[in-house]
Amino acid sequence: MENHNLKKIAETYKSDKIEHGYIEIYESYFHKLKEDNLIILELGIADGKSLLTWSDYFKNSKIVGIDIHKINLDEKNLNRSNIDIHQGSQSDEKFISEIISKYKEFDIIIDDGSHLSKDVKKSFQLLFPALKNKGLYIVEDIQTSYNHFFGGNPFDLKYSNSHMNFFKHLTDSINYQEIANPFYIKKKYDSQILNISFHHNIVFLKKGVNDRVSKEVINHSYEDMKFKEKTNRSGNNLRYFLKYKILFKTYTLFLFLVNLIKKIVLLRF
Repeated sequence: MENHNLKKIAETYKSDKIEHGYIEIYESYFHKLKEDNLIILELGIADGKSLLTWSDYFKNSKIVGIDIHKINLDEKNLNRSNIDIHQGSQSDEKFISEIISKYKEFDIIIDDGSHLSKDVKKSFQLLFPALKNKGLYIVEDIQTSYNHFFGGNPFDLKYSNSHMNFFKHLTDSINYQEIANPFYIKKKYDSQILNISFHHNIVFLKKGVNDRVSKEVINHSYEDMKFKEKTNRSGNNLRYFLKYKILFKTYTLFLFLVNLIKKIVLLRF
């Protein structure tokens, strides 16, 4: 394809990523990567048109597709040297472990699989460790988070257990260093996410080392940071000890207990 224009390639194969409005978004992320030697994993093959699109666009890359159904390679014209197909479930830990053992790491992972909340979250948990630093993890058709037939929840958007909320909560991991809660316990994905971008029905997450030290808190304590700053400037330890180490810490403890009780009463953990 001339100039490897992603939209033209997708139109040639009649990929449904066009009608979903994803192609322009993908182009904005992928245009600098198209000549690279990458390993790209897509969950969900269906008619194979996405794999053919990626195969043409990322001409120097290996395109790996998995699907729970057996795929007829000849019927879908997927017999290409840069395409590998595997049959298995995206939430099957043994199967995903075998895929990771074979390919080691992925530069791009695209979840266009079942779109069930439980599968989307399980796949992310299984595959994120195999995503390279600076790699992209993409989840399509996030609208199923708002549909109870897919395990989503359209009735309690803020506190539902949907995959949209799963990724919303991961945004806190981008700023985990800034959380002024001295009782905060580091979460699984803290320090590993550089960016999360939400578009209409699609989410892009960029993995990477994110351990920049906060300028506002020390070990999640605002009081300790202010005490250090003030005493370094003035040397008046007693005054600032009473203010930050006693008064402010007591206030923080009070707020912590109030919010803990609130979470217990409302069953929000």
